[in-house]
Formats: sequence, C-alpha cells, structure tokens
Amino acid sequence: MIKERINYQKILFDVLRIFMGVIFIYASYDKILNPEAFAKAVYNYQIMPDFTINIVALWLPCLEFLIGLCLITGTWLHGATTISTSLMIIFICVMLFNLSRGLNISCGCFSTQTTQDTIGAITILRDIAFLLSSLYLTLWLFFFSKSQDA
Repeated sequence: MIKERINYQKILFDVLRIFMGVIFIYASYDKILNPEAFAKAVYNYQIMPDFTINIVALWLPCLEFLIGLCLITGTWLHGATTISTSLMIIFICVMLFNLSRGLNISCGCFSTQTTQDTIGAITILRDIAFLLSSLYLTLWLFFFSKSQDA
C-alpha cells in the first residue's frame, strides 16, 4: 500500500487563493453597480487630482473583479497575486495616511455607502490579514512552489 503525501502548503495555497478571489469579487460588486457612489468614496480620500477620480472609480472595481476571477479559476496567478498584494499595500497605506490626517471617512472597501465601514483599527487589521494572505500566495508561487502546478 502506497501512502500519498499530503501537501498541506498546496492545500493552504488553494484555500487562500479561493478566499482572496471571493474577497476581491465581493469588494468589486457594489462598486461596479454604483460607480457614482464609489467615485464619491474615492474623492473623500482627498489624495488624487479631481480629473482622475472617475477613471479610478470605473477602472479599480473592474480590476478587482478580474483579479478575483483569476484567483478563483487559477488563471494568470503570478500576475493576479502580485497585483493583489500591491493593491493591498496601497489600500493600507492610503487608509493609514487618512487616519493620520484625522479624516473620518468610509473606506469604500465593500460598500459605496459612506455610512458603513469607516476607517479605523479594525479596518486596518482586516486589510493587513488580507495582505498577509495575498503575500503568502505571491511568495509561494514565486519562491516555494518548485515547479508544482499552481
């Protein structure tokens, strides 16, 4: 009887990959349906020139949706994990910047409603957990998968 070795790292990779894919698709949903409200959320951050706000409000949710699809289906994983990790770093830095400025605004992460999900310690910690998951996926693919199919 031959025992098969269970690759727990691959299982963790797949679970985190699907989890992060669902997170990115869920995050994009309300933004895609309500681009005007998301544009207001982007504007509230007060870090971008006015002429770029509508572009970001239309482009970012589509990118989040595409990343989510790639993560769930296992397509273009190197790019999807790299972009997701980069986005998580940017999101955290932008929230920390606005928190340090004392702005009490909605993060716009999962809802375009300005009364939900205001930036705070819980929001930052949640996004750090997402960043660590995304970083694990990226590092595993680039350095630890050793020619295994991912």
